[in-house]
Amino acid sequence: MGYIEKDIAPVDDGALTDAYSRSIARAVDIVGPAVNRIERIGDRGDHGSGFSIAPDGLIITNNHVVGHAARVRITRPDGFVTEGSVLGSDVDTDIALIRANTGGEAWARLGNSKLLRRGHIAIAIGNPLGFEWTVTAGIVSALGRSMRAASGRLMDDVIQTDAALNPGNSGGPLVSSQGEVIGVNTAVIQGAQSIAFAVASNTANFVVSEILRYGRVRRAYIGIAGDTIELPRRIALEAGTDRATSVRIRRVETSSPAERGRLAEGDFILAIDGKPVGGVDDIVRLMHGETIGRNTEVLIFSVAGRVEKRTLVPVARP
Repeated sequence: MGYIEKDIAPVDDGALTDAYSRSIARAVDIVGPAVNRIERIGDRGDHGSGFSIAPDGLIITNNHVVGHAARVRITRPDGFVTEGSVLGSDVDTDIALIRANTGGEAWARLGNSKLLRRGHIAIAIGNPLGFEWTVTAGIVSALGRSMRAASGRLMDDVIQTDAALNPGNSGGPLVSSQGEVIGVNTAVIQGAQSIAFAVASNTANFVVSEILRYGRVRRAYIGIAGDTIELPRRIALEAGTDRATSVRIRRVETSSPAERGRLAEGDFILAIDGKPVGGVDDIVRLMHGETIGRNTEVLIFSVAGRVEKRTLVPVARP
């Protein structure tokens, strides 16, 4: 027979509310000064948001915010206005990189989006509908979503949140309670409530690195769509990996390198060329330009229930 403790202290709702408020206010204090309003120069396109990631004036925003513009106008929270050049953009992930003419005094840190869990606090900062530097908060509703980019391709590893977003929030940061950027706000579903999306910070970090190094994002293509999911413990033990997550293939394109390499819907991708795969962002990162035309070894847990190796030859993304 169980024992019931009669002197259990009631939960102090006020203390919990205050702690929640303090965590949000602290995160906004850290990241808010790095958030900018972005406008195209010589274009009537709508304004958007962006955020500085380095003291030398590097700013991340959305590809659809800059469009085809080469120059943008940047307004900081203190009212200072400057201009910047678009260093490069990637329509497949809706990420663009700007360098402002002058460095900024505040910048935000990109966090590790792979550490996110559903239910984590998510804070959006941006300039929606002309209401400058607005803060909204919610939670991470889902991870590993896919959505269609303007190019027609699927954007993988997208974060779903219920933090309210509106036109003008695009390109602004989605922030954790620790004051780290965990995503780049990119889209809402018109007519839906509390459903908004952000490009994961790990994907944004990959895109920024490629643009800085090559001026564009070079990608290899294998022809799959997948979801980041928890890796069942029995599979992890059999595969000899300590990863808690993996990628499960949701679709294999016809006549693709994946199909020729005998990957199938339902396979778990555990590693690529010996490098562990813990999420969709790992596949994005590992399918870089150097893998094009080269034999690439993929370790999977197949739908047949075995740990197996497959050899693929990625091709250049058309």
